[in-house]
Amino acid sequence: MFDSIEPKAVPAAPASGQLRGREGLLARHRWLAFLVPLAVYMLAGSLEPKPPQPEAPAGWLAIPYHYYPVVYTFKLSLTLGAILWVLPGYRGFSFRVRPLAVLVGAVGVVVWVGLCELKLEERWLVPLGLGRLVDLGTRSGYNPFAGVTPKDVHWAWTFLAVRFFGLVLVVPVIEEFFLRGFLMRFFVRGDWWEVPFGTVSAAALLAGLAYPILSHPGEVFAAVAWFSLITLLMIRTRNLWDCVVAHAVTNLLLGLYVVHSGQWHLV
Repeated sequence: MFDSIEPKAVPAAPASGQLRGREGLLARHRWLAFLVPLAVYMLAGSLEPKPPQPEAPAGWLAIPYHYYPVVYTFKLSLTLGAILWVLPGYRGFSFRVRPLAVLVGAVGVVVWVGLCELKLEERWLVPLGLGRLVDLGTRSGYNPFAGVTPKDVHWAWTFLAVRFFGLVLVVPVIEEFFLRGFLMRFFVRGDWWEVPFGTVSAAALLAGLAYPILSHPGEVFAAVAWFSLITLLMIRTRNLWDCVVAHAVTNLLLGLYVVHSGQWHLV
């Protein structure tokens, strides 16, 4: 019922036998282009220090919290390197964006902030004994302007620009290419690279729900609602870049809201 409208197939990559080096490797193992950047981002992200809390571990390397800008910049640099390395694998998706993507992204930030501010996880999941799971999703919440002297305020603005670059231009690409470019298509059929983008099955939809639950345990309800909204956009437009742009618009508006409101725990 979900693929009654047959989308256009993603153009086939050149035969792996015709390519050498990096492009040959990416052609033989197509999943690398979709998985490597997100894997690098998440592995490097495990180094990020969390806000100091009583009786809470400081992280597996115990990096002081004030080093967060350094760690984040390091993570972003590694991720950009990974994106550049797999860039030939992105060529199958022509860049085009519909206005609907921008609208969905704008609606998405209202959904995300509204559900996060309701704190449903604390009200419904913690009483069920899932408090430790919710705590795993605690964000860094780093405020670059906290305790900054007038002399160093330019460094705070510089890091804020870096933070927005990652939030708006990097995360939407690596997350959408992994989830919708690879994972959901993989759950449609084993030869996922032959599955036209936007085709879904019951298993693919379940994967599209499992990912936000596992990757955003501290914001489960907001994540499920938001990612489901983008899945509807995917089914409607059959265009990966629409999903990326909607994601970017939500993240941009979320970042602006955080700077304006001071709700740094949202990022």
